[in-house]
Amino acid sequence: MFHLIPAPLHRAALRLAHGLRKRWWRMARPDLVGCCMIGLDDRGRVLLVRHSYGTGLWALPGGAMRRGEDPAHAAAREWGEEIGCALADLRAVAVLDHTLHGAHNTVYLFAGRIAGEPVADGREIAEIGLFPPDALPPARSRTVDTRLALLTP
Repeated sequence: MFHLIPAPLHRAALRLAHGLRKRWWRMARPDLVGCCMIGLDDRGRVLLVRHSYGTGLWALPGGAMRRGEDPAHAAAREWGEEIGCALADLRAVAVLDHTLHGAHNTVYLFAGRIAGEPVADGREIAEIGLFPPDALPPARSRTVDTRLALLTP
């Protein structure tokens, strides 16, 4: 249904919604559950995204899990929605707990191999980049480094 909304209007709505949900999280302090994915290509480069809302920093893709959704299913679904290709050889890396804008956030971290051509949707995802682990962009979320450090060779 969201594909029926013109992309510029959709991006503006996402920015507005993101601001509202941050305020709500600070007031209500809900328990959030989500997933985050580390995608590596055949050359060992890490896929990072820049969202059309928020800080504009490069980050790992991820998103909210639906109520009762299996974490691995949520990771595959979110990856497909945001990146437009598959994430093969998906494996669980860690379960992380932290505070996000005042809310408790549980994040299921997964890693896998990029299968296909990543494409930004131009709505939620403004840009996709593939970076060698030793040459990540300086304008990145602080969670990128801590989550990449959890990967075991």
